[in-house]
Amino acid sequence: MAKKLVIKVTAGADAPERCSQAFTVAAVAVASGVEVSLWLTGESSWFALPGRAAEFELPHAAPLPDLLDSILAGGRVTLCTQCAARREITEKDVLAGVRIAGAQIFVQEATAGETQALVY
Repeated sequence: MAKKLVIKVTAGADAPERCSQAFTVAAVAVASGVEVSLWLTGESSWFALPGRAAEFELPHAAPLPDLLDSILAGGRVTLCTQCAARREITEKDVLAGVRIAGAQIFVQEATAGETQALVY
């Protein structure tokens, strides 16, 4: 089993099932003791902002704020630099614990030894 998991979620409210799956897998991995790095890109970028996860709804899915909180508590959450810039999101806007970083860091994390990368 991979000791590190890098998850890139590209979907938000535009594809709620895919979005929820990414957050659920990340939260379960954190709870299982796996080192997790969740990358928010595309429409999921909005979830880096306070209160935005609470607006997300999907029947029969765990609440997104709860999943995000557990990932932030035990893993790393990164907002894509370009995605943030396109949405005029800055470091002062994001939730505590969310960093903004670019493709170079994503590639470094995704290609590190004993790492599994998933894209949703």
